[in-house]
Amino acid sequence: MSAIEQQTIQVNGIQLSLHIAGPETGPPVWLLHGFPECWHSWRLQIPALAAAGYRVFVPQMRGYGPSSAPADIADYDLLTLCADIQGAMDLFGHRRVAMVGHDWGAVVAWHLALLEPQRIRALVTMSVPFAGRSRRPVIEIMRELYAERFNYILYFQEPGVAEQELEADIERTLRLFMQDQDVFLQQKPATATLLEGVALPGALPAWCSQHDLEIYVQAFAQGFRGPLNWYRNFERNWQRTEFLAGRQVLQPTLFLIGDRDPVGVFEAHTLKRMPEVVPQLEQQVLANCGHWIQVEQGAQVNARLLEFLGR
Repeated sequence: MSAIEQQTIQVNGIQLSLHIAGPETGPPVWLLHGFPECWHSWRLQIPALAAAGYRVFVPQMRGYGPSSAPADIADYDLLTLCADIQGAMDLFGHRRVAMVGHDWGAVVAWHLALLEPQRIRALVTMSVPFAGRSRRPVIEIMRELYAERFNYILYFQEPGVAEQELEADIERTLRLFMQDQDVFLQQKPATATLLEGVALPGALPAWCSQHDLEIYVQAFAQGFRGPLNWYRNFERNWQRTEFLAGRQVLQPTLFLIGDRDPVGVFEAHTLKRMPEVVPQLEQQVLANCGHWIQVEQGAQVNARLLEFLGR
């Protein structure tokens, strides 16, 4: 297995922690994680890509682990998150890269593809689709659809509320997220909390050892405020991305999603519209797979990733 080096760089006004592997002269591939995850979410992809000759760059995204976690909600808007990666690519002299993202990392990757049509040569996104800028902020639509029902994204909006619940026992919180995706799909009143009525976590899934879990827990040693602030910028993101309205993602793009991923339910309409906005799109659904796709079906993801990037 290729050695993994940890670096901390100063970029876009923050300290960004990175894990890097693979030959120094290899074509660069960036792997962007989502919520509630960390660089270790790519533990199965890093050695496979490095062994295939790629130079792999895996940041702890803003708000996670040892990377800076500014207090201000506005410091987590989408263009700022993109600028972290753009600044890092500048620092490393990257002119042509492959960009890979999962969950919120996919959202950043989609927008980087729009912002950097020359530098990003190929795009791989997992679990979160894209169909262009919405006609109004998505959070407005959610408030209408879920006025009487619980929705975890709406629950995350009020600063301090979700933090208090999720930080009460970080290991328990992460165990629940990892083992039971239905935690995001519960039918309960709008006034409920996320973990209300959720059973105690059982055994860890096969893809997550106790050692793996400890690395995830450490990534949240600063708490959940930074990661949750990503969810508190829907209006700001919509306002700041007006200049991207109508743009297509023109790069060759591979989109992967698990057949049991709840995002497939939430985003059914987006999935249907995606080919209109991403003309060079290839979509693949992985069987017997939930949301944590790159670890639940690591071998399949690696095979498809390497085949796509090798074209």
